[in-house]
Amino acid sequence: METVEIKINGKPLQVKKGTSILKAALTDEIKIPALCAHDDLDAWAACGLCVCKVEGSPKMVRACATEVVEGQNYITHDPELMEIRRTVLEMILANHPQECLTCGRNTTCELQDLSADFGIREVPFHADVTEIEADKSTPSIVLDPRKCVKCGRCANVCQQLQNVWALEFLERGHKTQIAPAGGVLLNESPCIKCGQCSAHCPVGAIYEKDETRKFMAAVRDETKHVSVQIAPAVRVALGEAFGMEPGALVTGKIYAALRKLGADSVFDTNFSADLTIMEEGSELVDRIVNGGILPQITSCCPAWTDYMEKYANDMIPHFSTAKSPMMMQGVMTKTYYAEKIKKPAKDMFTVAIMPCTAKKYEISRDDNMWASGEHDVDLVLTTRELARLIKSSGICFSCLEDEKADSPIGEYTGAGTIFGVTGGVMEAAVRTAFKLVTDKELEDVNVHAVRGMAGVRKGTVDFDGTEIRVAVAHGMAHVEEILNEVRESKAKGEPAPYHFIEVMACRGGCIAGGGQPYNTNDVVRAQRVAGIYDDDERSVIRRSHENPEIVQIYKDYLEKPMSHKSHELLHTKYQERPLYSK
Repeated sequence: METVEIKINGKPLQVKKGTSILKAALTDEIKIPALCAHDDLDAWAACGLCVCKVEGSPKMVRACATEVVEGQNYITHDPELMEIRRTVLEMILANHPQECLTCGRNTTCELQDLSADFGIREVPFHADVTEIEADKSTPSIVLDPRKCVKCGRCANVCQQLQNVWALEFLERGHKTQIAPAGGVLLNESPCIKCGQCSAHCPVGAIYEKDETRKFMAAVRDETKHVSVQIAPAVRVALGEAFGMEPGALVTGKIYAALRKLGADSVFDTNFSADLTIMEEGSELVDRIVNGGILPQITSCCPAWTDYMEKYANDMIPHFSTAKSPMMMQGVMTKTYYAEKIKKPAKDMFTVAIMPCTAKKYEISRDDNMWASGEHDVDLVLTTRELARLIKSSGICFSCLEDEKADSPIGEYTGAGTIFGVTGGVMEAAVRTAFKLVTDKELEDVNVHAVRGMAGVRKGTVDFDGTEIRVAVAHGMAHVEEILNEVRESKAKGEPAPYHFIEVMACRGGCIAGGGQPYNTNDVVRAQRVAGIYDDDERSVIRRSHENPEIVQIYKDYLEKPMSHKSHELLHTKYQERPLYSK
C-alpha cells in the first residue's frame, strides 16, 4: 500500500495515498463537520461545511473531495474556519423549516446535531423556506422537499448504489429541489421503495411513513388478536436505539417488548424464512432435475422484485415464485395458526417488524397478498418505528428479561436467521437443497463461498459430485453484471452460467435496509453481520428442513413443499410494470 506523509494541524500522520483530508483527519480522531459526505458515496462537496486550509496557500479546500498531498499541513480547525462553518449552518437554517419537535428526524438529525455543536441560538438571516407540498404518494416513504438541505445524498444513493434514478435535482438556484425527473410523484417514478434515500438523508426531507398509531389502535381493539413477527435483521439493530453496540443480539428482549406493547402472540419471521427455504429450495431442485428454467433467482426482497418487474422483466421466468418470509408468515398466521386458536382470519391483525421500507409496499403489491381471504399482513413497522413505540410506551428496553416466541410458528434455525445478510438466502438454500438432491446432510453448513461484502460474488458448491454454480449481488447497481451474463448465454444458446442467483437491494442485505437505525456504514454493517452469524452459530439446529415446527406444519397442513395447497398460500406471480406509471 502506497502511503504519504502529511500533517493535520501540525501533527505528522501517515495515510494511504488517495485518502481525502476528511478521512485522514478521522485517523487522528478529528471530526470535520459535513452534511453531504457519507462513507457509502463518492464525495462531491455540496454543503461547504468541511472547508479547511492548506498551509502556504491562500485558498480553502473542501476536505471531503480533496486528496492529501505529500508533505502538506492541513488546518482543520481555527477561529476563522469555525466562523465560516457557523455562517454556512446559519444560511442552511434560514432556508429550513424550524419544525424540529414535529419532524420525523427529531434527535436523529445531523443538521440538528451540528447546530447544537455550534451553539446556534438564532439565525441572523431572513427566513425563506420554499413552500412545496410533501409527496406522500408511496406507501413506504414521504418526500418533504421543504426540509431538503441540497446535500444530494439521496440522489447519489439512488443513482450510484441503486441504479434506479428516481431522484434528481430539479430547477436551479433558490428554486432547486430534489424530486423525481419530470416532476412526477414518487409513486409514479421508477422508485423501488427501498428507502436508501431516507437512510442516507441527513435531515427530515425523506423519511419512512410512520404507522405506529395504527398498531396502538389495533391493540386497543378488543375484537382483534394482534400477532407480530420480527425479521432477522431487526434483532441485531434495534439495540442501537437504546445505546447498545451495533450487532447486539436482542431477540428475546424484542419478544418481551412486543408483549408489553400489547401483542397477543409473537412470532419470528425466521420461522417463515425456514419455510421459504423449503419451498424455494424444492423449486430450485425441481428446475435442476427436470430441466426447468435456470438460473432461479431469489424473490424475497420486495425492492428487488419491483426493480425486476420494471427494469428486468425479461427475467420474470427465472424468478422463484416463493413469496417472501414476511408474506408466508402472514398467511400462515391467518390460516394455520388462526384455525388452531379458533379465530376467523378477519379477527386477526398481523404486524411485521421489518428493516425495510419496501415491505410497506409489498403487503399490497398484488392480489396474491390476500391468500388467506384477508390482508395477509395488515401493517408493517420499520425498526425505527418499533424503537419509537418502545420509547413512547415507557419501556426500559435494556431492563427486559429475554422471552421466547410463541408456538407453533415461532421456532427457527440458524438458516432462517442468516436471511438478514447478503448471501444468507443462498447459504440457507444450499444447506437444504444439498439434502434434497443428495439425500445427505451437508457436513459443513458454513458456505463461505457466498459470504462477504463484495458487490458481486460468484462461486460453486459441490453437491456430492454435481457442481452447482451460484452468484450473489447486493446493492442494485451490481445486479446488471450478473443479469447480462444470463442474457448473453441465452443469446448464444449456451447453458446458463448459474443455477441460482441471490439479489438483495441494499448493500449488506437487510441488515442495512432502509428502515434500520441511521448512520449505517460498512463498519456498522460488519457488526450487524457478525451478530447475525453469531445467532446462526448459537442455534442448535442450523438447517431449515430440520426445524421441528416446519416438519409439523407440512404434516398437519401443507402436505409437502410445492403441493397444491402450498402453491395457493405460499407462492405468487409477477408482471411487467412500466418505469413511469400514472
